[in-house]
Amino acid sequence: MANNSDLRARILIVDDDRELSFIIKRMLESYSFNVSMTHSCEDAFRLLTENSFDLVLLDVNLPDGTGFEVCRELRSACDVPVIFASARTAEDDRVTGFEIGGDDYLPKPYSMRELLVRVNALLRRTYRNAPEERIVQFGTVTVNITARTVTKNGAPAALSLREFDLLAYLCEHMNTPVPKEKIFTEVWGAFTEVEPSTLAVHIRWLREKLEDDPAEPKYIKTVRKVGYMLEVSGK
Repeated sequence: MANNSDLRARILIVDDDRELSFIIKRMLESYSFNVSMTHSCEDAFRLLTENSFDLVLLDVNLPDGTGFEVCRELRSACDVPVIFASARTAEDDRVTGFEIGGDDYLPKPYSMRELLVRVNALLRRTYRNAPEERIVQFGTVTVNITARTVTKNGAPAALSLREFDLLAYLCEHMNTPVPKEKIFTEVWGAFTEVEPSTLAVHIRWLREKLEDDPAEPKYIKTVRKVGYMLEVSGK
């Protein structure tokens, strides 16, 4: 990894969407990454020349060129891992992204949870530096956030990808009421349009799979006029 005094992985975001870039930067920094961001090819070339990064999150459409051009230039100089994140999801674009040296291709819109998982997975594959396991337990439920597994009474719980992302997000904010709007942004994606009832439905499904009495949930609580909370006593 880059030679940083604080040993945190350094990530460069190259995306012309400033609002989305800020949301991603704030999320990654909350997981102790060292994050820089820029919004053009020219600035990306400058930063990549002047600094060492461990991973680049790269949009395809940029105001003065494309992320493909940035990746080609980058590959001529180093092997830093690249995740393309773009609304351009045609097969030709995805194939081009991989052919010129991209390591992953994430279609927009995407959730912050999915982005975090892909970043961790790519860093782990590249640097063989697995993150410390994060495990949360409540009642007879064990959630391994790192391995993305859930068990109840020792048996695997069959959660969908979105259900797991929602549960993991509540685990990471345990005993803290989380507003519905923030959950939508972090789990479904900043600009994803979903029905307001979608969150309530996913909460109900989690309760049915994990609570002993879904009608009277002990852990996955509704916080009136706010949102939801994973309540775990003694934590």
